[in-house]
Amino acid sequence: MSIELLAQGLGKSFLLVLAALMPILNPAASAPVFLGLTEGAAPRVRRHLARLIARNVVMLMMGAMLIGSYVLDFFNLSLPIVRVGGGIVLIANAWRMLNAVGPGQDKAPSFSPTSLHVIRQLAFYPLTFPVTCGPASISIGITVGVAMNSQNLYLTVANTIGGAIAVCVIGITTYYAFAYASRLLVFLGETGTAVFLRLSAFILLCIGIEIFWQGAGALVRGLGS
Repeated sequence: MSIELLAQGLGKSFLLVLAALMPILNPAASAPVFLGLTEGAAPRVRRHLARLIARNVVMLMMGAMLIGSYVLDFFNLSLPIVRVGGGIVLIANAWRMLNAVGPGQDKAPSFSPTSLHVIRQLAFYPLTFPVTCGPASISIGITVGVAMNSQNLYLTVANTIGGAIAVCVIGITTYYAFAYASRLLVFLGETGTAVFLRLSAFILLCIGIEIFWQGAGALVRGLGS
């Protein structure tokens, strides 16, 4: 196979993965949610969290593309089941955010440089999964990974490299969106930021319900077939 065809496959897979995953992951839209869940954290702690989340996003999406379909087959799981479970988790976290931050209410955990074990624990759940990289993006990653497979080994490798580059670009974008999320909202002021965070939590709740509904609907239709 010629170098031109391999380069073409690499470029196509790069654009495919970027176009398929970036609108779903949407780091800019998740940044306010990240702020809400890390209330009280120092800027350098948030940057450290952002690095961990970006790394986790890259690992999750690469895993979904490369071995996601095999893992589901091994555990005899279907994508609708993943959507139902992930939707429930997303709903629970969004509901907690909606009912946090207020007089006499429990606030989000306060981070500090000494609570590194807390940072590592929360960097994956819930900050990476399901807030940043949820069931929808994982299912799309699995679908894209299947589409990148080819009967030609060299073309499959080129497609995989292109997809990996796209995922790394998404990871870098996620880091900068989260690490400097407070600067994106500084012009809103304290009251405006609080309102924006509540609206973001409500949108996250609706997304969780939508993911759950899609999975549940697919399961119900499967029972009728």
